[in-house]
Amino acid sequence: MSNKKSMVKPVIFMIILSVILTFILAFVNEITSPKISENTELALMEKILYVFDIDYDANDPESIKATFNENVEEDEYDGKALFVYKPSGEVEGYAVQVNGPGLWGSISGYVGISADFNSLLGISFTEQDETPGLGGRIEEEEYKSQYRGLDIEGKDSDFVINKPAPGGNIDAISGATQTSTFVVDLVNDDLQSFIEDMGGNK
Repeated sequence: MSNKKSMVKPVIFMIILSVILTFILAFVNEITSPKISENTELALMEKILYVFDIDYDANDPESIKATFNENVEEDEYDGKALFVYKPSGEVEGYAVQVNGPGLWGSISGYVGISADFNSLLGISFTEQDETPGLGGRIEEEEYKSQYRGLDIEGKDSDFVINKPAPGGNIDAISGATQTSTFVVDLVNDDLQSFIEDMGGNK
């Protein structure tokens, strides 16, 4: 009987402690959730501005928002976000969401394409789990800059091709051939679908 009594107090204590901790976690989540959401939105704006090669002040959140709103409109394509570059009211390009498998997980991002579908404007990644120093180098400027102003006029598929393959126009990342191939494949697949759906003539 005494053993049962001795166990009651610890059990009650643990229940009360669990309730208190749950309440604290819920409260912290409620307080931080809007800020996390705002930071996530801001980070996406920066990536889209990068895709379109639009200058902005990275140290001023309000400037980022203002620059984004002055130049970009958000739309939807195939159930996913589509960003339209309209700096002067006329459509000059699109930031198309692309995603697919990588070596260690999924790779997602946005590829910019001109309104006439003849050139790529840029690329930025929103998610990737590739090996740091190897496949993770797709995030580096040296790799991403290759997509800036890339001529794809006349192509109806295989817009980007890893060198030294025939027609190659992108340098694969040294030591990360598989990741480079995954990126090229997902860009080509999603861009081809987008152009076809938008009625682009290549």
